[in-house]
Amino acid sequence: MTHPHQQALIDRMRVLQRSSPEVEAAALISPDGLIIASALKPEINADRVSAMSASILSLGEGICRETAIGKLEQVHLQGETGHIVLMAAGEKAVLTAFIAAQAKMGVLLMDMRHAADDLVKILIQDEQNQTDDGSL
Repeated sequence: MTHPHQQALIDRMRVLQRSSPEVEAAALISPDGLIIASALKPEINADRVSAMSASILSLGEGICRETAIGKLEQVHLQGETGHIVLMAAGEKAVLTAFIAAQAKMGVLLMDMRHAADDLVKILIQDEQNQTDDGSL
């Protein structure tokens, strides 16, 4: 899936990685499991990660609905050597970040929220351009 502003999306994820060096890799994924933009390491299988992220997101949304705790904002997975955080980026995307174990998660989650908000703005800009062009 190629997004018209894919480089702008990748650049914003790279800014997140520079401002929070504990973010080792990131990707913007559609709810149906397609990569919108990727700043993943070459050794990470982007297709598998995106499909699994969409599955986790779907399960998280389901349990939020079932328990009536509101709209899903993020899912945090913690392993022995790091974290994976899936954070909603509007209605049509999820920011998935791979984070080093020693990260200060409070500050990092705030940086991720700012990045997700910026990514949504880029996605909305594209939708507005398509509407203006009559493409939608």
